[in-house]
Amino acid sequence: MTLDFRSQLVALLPRLRRFALGLTANREEADDLVQAACEKALTKQHQWQPGTRLDSWVYRIIQTQRIDHLRRTKHAPVSLDEGVLAEREDSHSADRAENEDLLRHTLKALEQLPEEQRVVMMLVVVEGYSYREAAEELGVPSGTVMSRLARARLRVQAQLAPTDD
Repeated sequence: MTLDFRSQLVALLPRLRRFALGLTANREEADDLVQAACEKALTKQHQWQPGTRLDSWVYRIIQTQRIDHLRRTKHAPVSLDEGVLAEREDSHSADRAENEDLLRHTLKALEQLPEEQRVVMMLVVVEGYSYREAAEELGVPSGTVMSRLARARLRVQAQLAPTDD
């Protein structure tokens, strides 16, 4: 079982990193968060229930690690690491500059969301969780997930709306 657990954890690394990057908007901080969460998952492996979703369990560890880090450091709101854009650039698009600008504005809007809305947005929109799955993951009612997601989408949409100049 140990080998299976470890191989499953390794297979999750890209998704874990994407989730952490969405929470922190900082590549180095996200990598540190994933590393700490994987270390904790390996040491607490006996607490994971086989047959349940390993990704949900590790996402919860990441969220807890993030909250602990924010409490310890009284961290200011996240700021965009410009290196994140290089990872996501679309070099095949004729509208590359426009896409980069939209991506920059979208990431900026996401980083300005309250943590609870950003987490829901990452789980539902980026990771593809259903409302029910996100609610179970966060330990809140489905209605709370829906309202947080609705508020997050409205805030992002407002940030991205063209302004009358």
